Amino acid sequence: MFVEVCSALGADLYDCVYPSRTARFGTALVPEGTLRLKTAAMAADYRPIDDACDCLVCQKYSRAHLHAKITKEPHAASLLTYHNMRYQMRLCDEMRQAIISQQFQEFVQSFVRKQFPNNMVPEWLREGLSSAEIAV
Repeated sequence: MFVEVCSALGADLYDCVYPSRTARFGTALVPEGTLRLKTAAMAADYRPIDDACDCLVCQKYSRAHLHAKITKEPHAASLLTYHNMRYQMRLCDEMRQAIISQQFQEFVQSFVRKQFPNNMVPEWLREGLSSAEIAV
């Protein structure tokens, strides 16, 4: 959500280590937030990280396969970094398209609904987006 809030406030430069740092901890970036691949639930989940992702990792590896790798092989962090970078690139492209089509507010509101389906939006996020005149 940090990228979306900063974009709404006019920033266009982001933390370049976030995709790799989260990957080193076994976490994948997904539209609904984050996916912790080290958790036991991932051991029997044979879906890709993100069904809508076009990256090589999502095309070739299941969550279960990555779960097994991330708990034993440092190489797995490289795979997750690859996915996370592609996720962030797609996200920035989607934001750019929303800005061009003058649909950024709707894009952000939809994104927030995916991240917080129970409507438990953190106050810092509400305040940040409110500063950009985006109600969530």
